[in-house]
Order: sequence, then C-alpha cells, then structure tokens
Amino acid sequence: MHALKKNRPLRRIVLASAATVCGTVMLLSLKPHTSAQATLVLPAPAGSASAAGGSGSATTGTRTVTGDTVQTRWGPVQVRITIKDSRLTEVTAVTYPTDNPRDQEINSYALPRLRSEALQAQSADIDTVSGATYTSDGYRQSLQSALDSARS
Repeated sequence: MHALKKNRPLRRIVLASAATVCGTVMLLSLKPHTSAQATLVLPAPAGSASAAGGSGSATTGTRTVTGDTVQTRWGPVQVRITIKDSRLTEVTAVTYPTDNPRDQEINSYALPRLRSEALQAQSADIDTVSGATYTSDGYRQSLQSALDSARS
C-alpha cells in the first residue's frame, strides 16, 4: 500500500502542512544581506617616505591607479582611482559609453551614483544602478582591477 493513497486524504494534508511549515522556517532563518563597511588596506608605494625608512605610518602617500578597460554591450568602461593614506578618496570614470543621447542620459545619473557608492563602500562591492546594468557591471570590474593593481 502506498502512503499517499487517495483513501487517506488526512495523511496527505498532514504531510503537505509539515512541508509548508518546514519551508517557512527555512526561509525565515535566512539572514538578510548587510553591507559591511570594509576598510581598504594597501601597502605603501615603493619609494615613499615610509618605505625608505622615514617616519610616519606604513600606509601614507597618494597613489593614482587606472583600472582595466572593460568592454560592455554598449561600449568600454574604465575607471581611475586615487588612494590616499589607505583610503579610496576619488573614483573617476575615464571611459564610458557616450555614442548617443541615451547613453549620455543614462551615464549622467549612473556614474555619480556609482562613484558615491564606491567611495562609501571603500571597495568594488557596490550595487548596480537601475537602468545602467551594463555600465554598472563594467564600472565594478574596472574598479576591482584598479584596486587589485593598487594592492600589488
């Protein structure tokens, strides 16, 4: 005899209810995404005062690094970062799609938001700007490559 035969509807109801309760408990036990504020720690550039044995902390100085050019569906995206005292102080979009008025419109609101989020997060772990998905992905990848280059 099969456990879920039609002549035992109560057993099916109990099993369906138990599965629903288990699924609900599992969903409620998931933790929501929280944005951790990570601090970017970079080594001092070679030739700086601290690397040459001078006074000061080991991570002083200003470095400017340009990330890789990332080809997106609508055109290339590339960013340049400035790091001062181990903190990301500036992110500039060097190359981005500008071929038509729509690209210009999208990037006029997307790039400032991406810059703001990168400076706040101090990393490439930033959200995608709605309506500028390809630019956001390219920006994030180029930013990550610049951060990786700055660490080495």
